[in-house]
Order: sequence, then C-alpha cells, then structure tokens
Amino acid sequence: MTPIHRKVNIRRKLCGVLHQRTTDMQRLSDNTLLALLHDTESDRVERKESFKGKVSKKAREAVCAFANDLPNYNQPGVLFIGATDQGTASGLEISDQLLRSLADMRSDGNIQILPELSVEKRTLQGADIAVVTVMPSDMPPVKYDGRIWIRTGPRRAIANAQEERVLNEKRRYKNLPFDLHPMPTATLNDLSRLIFQSEYLPQAFAEDILQQNQRSETERLSSCRMIRSVEDTTPTIMGLLAIGKSPQDFLPGACIQFLRINGTELADPVVDEARISGNLVDMLRRTEEKLAAHNRAAVDITSAATHLISQPYPSVALQQILYNAALHRTYEGTNAPVRVHWFNDRIEINSPGGPYGNVTTENFGQPGVTDYRNPNIADVLKTFGFIQAFGRGIATAEKAMQRNGNPPLIFAAQQTAVVCTLQGKP
Repeated sequence: MTPIHRKVNIRRKLCGVLHQRTTDMQRLSDNTLLALLHDTESDRVERKESFKGKVSKKAREAVCAFANDLPNYNQPGVLFIGATDQGTASGLEISDQLLRSLADMRSDGNIQILPELSVEKRTLQGADIAVVTVMPSDMPPVKYDGRIWIRTGPRRAIANAQEERVLNEKRRYKNLPFDLHPMPTATLNDLSRLIFQSEYLPQAFAEDILQQNQRSETERLSSCRMIRSVEDTTPTIMGLLAIGKSPQDFLPGACIQFLRINGTELADPVVDEARISGNLVDMLRRTEEKLAAHNRAAVDITSAATHLISQPYPSVALQQILYNAALHRTYEGTNAPVRVHWFNDRIEINSPGGPYGNVTTENFGQPGVTDYRNPNIADVLKTFGFIQAFGRGIATAEKAMQRNGNPPLIFAAQQTAVVCTLQGKP
C-alpha cells in the first residue's frame, strides 16, 4: 500500500469517528484512537510525552483549540499524554494522580467556558497512554488564559479577528443554554459600555491581546457573548446580567431578597430587609456587605492567653453558598428571587430551580458531581473573580464551617428549589 493510499484509509477511519454530535460524551474505539495517534498530519490530534513543566500550559491551549473547532469538523479532538510526535508510547507511567491533573483542566477555571472533555487511561498496542477527548463547544469562542486558541492543520495559534468572527457565527441558537438566549425587547442601550470596557474586558482578556485588538466594540460584545452577533446586536441574558444597566426590567426575578429575622420562624419580627437588584456583580457585592454587617465578630478574652476572635458564620462559607445560589439558579420561567433569610439560629439560602443535568436530588452535594445550568454566567463570575475554580464551592464552604466550629451544611434539594441551611455555632 502506497503512503498516499494509507493516508486516504486513515482519513476514512477518522471521518467515521463521529458524524453527528450527541449530548453524551463519545468513547472512541481503540481502532479510532490508533488511527488518530498514527496520523501525524491530523489537526484533531496533539501528542505530549509527559505532563510536566510547560506541557501543562500547551495541553490547555490544545484543549481550548479543540473546543473551538475552527474547521467545523463537529468531531472530537484528542490529546494523547504519554505519546511521541511519531505516535509511539513514551513509556510514561499513567498514574491516578496524572489522570486527576488532566481532569482538572476542565474545572480549574483557566479555560472558559468549561470544555466538555473526558479523561481515560487506555492501552494501545500494548502500552498505556492517557487520552483526553474534547468535544466541540456549542458556545465558542472558548478562551484559555484570556486568549482564544484555534487549530487548523499543524497550526495552533491565537485567533485573529476573522477567525474570531467565524467562531462567533458558529453558535447554534437552538442548542444554546438559556443564559445565551437573546432578550428581544432589549437593545444595546440597556448594556453599560463603561462596565464592559473598564471592568469586564481587562479581566477577560490578556493585556497584550487587548493592545493588539483592533476589533470594534460590537465585535467585542459579540465575542464575549454579551450580544447575539455583530449583525444582530440584541443583548443576551448573560449580557444583561453581567453588564446590564437594569436587568430586572427584563428579568424581574433576577434579584436577591435579604431578611434578618429576630427569631427562628419566618413569622417572627423582621429587623432588616432589602431587595437587592442591579447587575450580577453589584448584587453579589451588596449582599456580601449585608452579610458582613450582621456577621458580627465576638472576642473571647477568657479561654486562652491571647484573645480569640470568632464569627457566628465563616465569611468564606457565606460567600460560596451565595455565589452558588446565583450561579445555579434558574432564570427562565420564574420571577422568584434568590432568598437569604437570616434567623437567630441559622441562615437559609434559597436558590430557585432544582438540580440540573448530572446533578439530581439523590446525588446533590456529592464530591465530583457537578453540572452547569448557566455555564456562561459561570464564566462571568470567574472573570470578575468571584469563582477561583469550578465545582469546589460546596467543599470549600463545608471545610470553612468545620474550621469555624459550625455544624455541617444541610441541603434540601427539590425539583423547584435548592435550600442550603447554615447552622450557627452551638
């Protein structure tokens, strides 16, 4: 068989990998993986001999590029860890720690929005190799470290203006989550250009990218998914929540209700109340101020040689549960706000909308079980610094409660709402 015929046969195998994307992650067969591994010219493959040093950064760039799928193959890209450029095994030990490190590429917050990927240890031609399979994103452009990475042929690079426009046009409205749906009655005037230019862009993109960027403001808004497209400048739900002047004009329930109740029942006297509105960042900051004002520190000067300062509730736990409530709530088909009810013995934070996707009422709160109803709002919270890594909020809150001497968190997950109860110190 000639090299040309061999290459044609390989291409035929590759084309048979995945003709149509499904919502479930595809597990590629050994034959398909071998065909990809040995095809040194495929732009759907990247090989790394290890995962050390700068390789970790380059691997994330590859994941970002596969997720963007600029050539529009609508087929998964594959990152092989433990393979040489010639497609042979490098002899790398595929340990559990390595697999965990590879899986962390999805949720460490550096790739936005979250890529859809799977990590496996596979034995190919008698050798172990780590295989990272990345599905094309429905919501490009995807960024890593503030840069939009793409791949065409052997080239992996930062997208130029034209390539970024192509990625913007690839979004498929019928498959988009609610937070990217356009709000038909809103216009560009309902978005704050000042917040977008002075606060969002400097945190969303690397400084060198912004300096080189000659895109118009409309192109930038489209790239950041604040509007539907350059041609259709209708603001998206995400745009209104992130940089809207008054999102509640269009989403009345997108607010936070705070009550400080002097008692243990909802019918007891209310000593402080507020309906907190505005864009998402303003709402969270103002709610945090409310929580801090009521979370008064106590000073103990008798239990130890030095005085001890403690709070009824750890600030970190309050923040994480509040962020989770705003992120994972449903904004569709409801006028219910996020409710923060502070009683004398507990705090209840109610998030409208039950568990979503992989998360059910049965497995809610279990480690490693996460899904995102509003993945683009997650991107906004990460950009503005409210979230450092995805999928770790509850675990962080649990640990803070334990260190502060509070009882464990209590979750009541129903189909219409999730309520988290933080109990005061005994």
